[in-house]
Amino acid sequence: MELRYRHEWKHLISYSDLLEIRMRMRAVARPDPHAADGKYHIRSLYFDNGRDKALREKIDGVNRREKFRIRYYNLDPSLIKLEKKSRQNGLGTKFSAGLTASEAQRIVEGDTEWMRESDSSLIQELFFKMRNQGLAPKTIVDYTREPFVYGPGNVRVTLDYDIRTGLACTDFLDPDCITVPAGERSMLLEVKWDDFLPDIIRDAVQLRDTRVTAFSKYAQCRIYG
Repeated sequence: MELRYRHEWKHLISYSDLLEIRMRMRAVARPDPHAADGKYHIRSLYFDNGRDKALREKIDGVNRREKFRIRYYNLDPSLIKLEKKSRQNGLGTKFSAGLTASEAQRIVEGDTEWMRESDSSLIQELFFKMRNQGLAPKTIVDYTREPFVYGPGNVRVTLDYDIRTGLACTDFLDPDCITVPAGERSMLLEVKWDDFLPDIIRDAVQLRDTRVTAFSKYAQCRIYG
């Protein structure tokens, strides 16, 4: 299977920007059909090692880097994904594998031997990197997302806000896990596409006084440790 990298823009935006982009996208694109009332809640558990390799590489702008996370939506554990995001030359790609709630909980608790025999190569890869590189659950990242999609170019535009961190809690399946705002109130516009970005979307996401940023929710949520 051909490895496909996607283009990505990120912009930190204000609340008034969010309202404007939301209005524009509703006019030219359609909400992601998986969203309820146009939005959903995302909870991710990110992995890093004792030297904070993923965090340091992000901050230092390392050209070729990767990070692992486990993610689910609307606090519904019936659909959980293990994901590896890779970036190279400013482009990104993502690999994913399904996990049951029991499997995700076992990973959180450090019960990983079963991963060695998994049918998923991605689960096996995480296992060996947990064993050999010291990867371990590090930080919970919570936020609300409003997603829009546009067919030509396979475009996805998202508005992310209410970004929160789980502090020392890594039991991300616990609905009572306490989270707090991750620093200043950040709102993020993300635009992702394959080979080309249609002009109608390029025009719709243009804002004054904003520029492409390397903002990372994971890095933002590490401000408390």
